[in-house]
Amino acid sequence: MQLRGNRDFARFAVANAVTQAGTQVTLVALPLAAVLTLGAGSWELGMLTAAEMAAFLIVGLPAGVWVDRLRRRPILVWADLIRGLALLSVPAAALLGVLTLVQLYLVALVVGFCTVFFDVAHMSFLPSVISRDQLERGNSVIEVTSRVFMLAGPGLGGVAVQWLTAPFALLADAVSYLLSGALLSRVRARERPAPKGERRRLRQEVAEGLRYVAGEPVLRVVGVLGALVQLGNGMLNVGQPLYLIKELGVGAGVYGLILSVAAAGGLLGAVITPRVTARFGAGRAMAGSCMVVMVAYLPATLVTGGWTLVILPVSYAVAGMSGVVFGVNQLSYRQRTTPEHLLGRVNASMRFLMWSALPIGGLLGGALGEWAGARTLFVIGLLLVAIAHLPAVMTPIRRVTTVRSL
Repeated sequence: MQLRGNRDFARFAVANAVTQAGTQVTLVALPLAAVLTLGAGSWELGMLTAAEMAAFLIVGLPAGVWVDRLRRRPILVWADLIRGLALLSVPAAALLGVLTLVQLYLVALVVGFCTVFFDVAHMSFLPSVISRDQLERGNSVIEVTSRVFMLAGPGLGGVAVQWLTAPFALLADAVSYLLSGALLSRVRARERPAPKGERRRLRQEVAEGLRYVAGEPVLRVVGVLGALVQLGNGMLNVGQPLYLIKELGVGAGVYGLILSVAAAGGLLGAVITPRVTARFGAGRAMAGSCMVVMVAYLPATLVTGGWTLVILPVSYAVAGMSGVVFGVNQLSYRQRTTPEHLLGRVNASMRFLMWSALPIGGLLGGALGEWAGARTLFVIGLLLVAIAHLPAVMTPIRRVTTVRSL
C-alpha cells in the first residue's frame, strides 16, 4: 500500500491534522478559562491537569486490551464524537452564566477518557491503513500535516480568547473533533481483531503487553524517558501559564503566539525526519535528537520577562524539532517490530507509562506552586524535561537499525 494516491491514508492524516489544530486551541483556552474566567490558582490548575490525564492511570492499560479485541475505526469515531460534545458544553454553560471549575474538571475527565482510547487505537490502526515498510514515511507525513495546523492553533487560540473569551474559544476544538470523526468514518482498512476464542482474562492480557515492553530494550528506555518528560510537562502545565500570564503580565495573544512559534520547530522536525533517519539510522537519530532537546531547554530557564521572553519560543522550537525526530522514529520502531496481536496492548502500556506521570506532575506542580511560587515551578519543570532525555543518550539505543524502503 503506497502513500501516494491512498485516499484512506489521506483521510486519516487530515483527520489527525484537524484534531491537532483544535487541540492546540484548547491547550491555550482551557487553562485560561480556569485562570481568567474563573480565577483559578496553582492548585486549581494542578487539579485541571490531573483531571485531563487521570484516565491514563485509570484505564490506560485495559484500553489496550479492548483495542486489540475490537475494530479500531469505530473506537476512533466514537471517541471524537464524545469529545466534541463534551467541549460544546463549556461555551453553552458560559452563555447561560453557570460555568464552574467543577464542570471544567468533568469535561477534562471525559475528554481524557476518550483520548486514552483514541490514542491507543490511532497508533494501532495505522499499520492497517498502510504497509509496515511505509511507517516511517507515513508517520512523518502525519507529523507534517499535524504541525502545519498546530503551528496556527495556539496563536488562533490566544486571539480567540481575547476576542471571544476562553470558554467560547473551545468551540474550535469541539468542531475539530466532530470533523475528525466524520473523516475517520470514511477510512476503509482491513482490521483483524483478536478472535474471541483466543481471548483470556483482562489481567493476563494487560500483563502480556507490559512484559513485552519491559523485555524490549528500546521500548523500555523510551517508556522511562517519556514518563519523566510527562512528569515535567505536568509541572509546566501549571507553572507556565501562571508565571507568564499572572507574574510577567504576558497577554493571551502573545502567550498563544509563543506556543505557535515553538510549534514551527515541530513542523521542521517532521519535514527533516525521513532524511535524518536515512542519513544516520533510527538509533543514532533518536540519541542525537535527545541530546539536542537537553541543550535546548536550558536557556529557557533564564526567562524573566522583557527581551528574555524571546528565548522561550526559540528554545521550544529547537526542542520541538528534535523531539519530533525522536518521536517519529520511536513510534515507527514500535509499530514495525511489535506483533500485530500485541500492538494495542503495547501502545497502551507505553501510553500508560508515559502519560500517567502527567497528572502526578500536575498535582505536584499545584502543591509546589503554592509553596515555592510560579517561577520556581516553571524552572523545575523545564529542568526535569531536559534531564529526562538522558536515558536515550546514555544507553545503546543508537544501535537500532532502520527499514530503508521509505
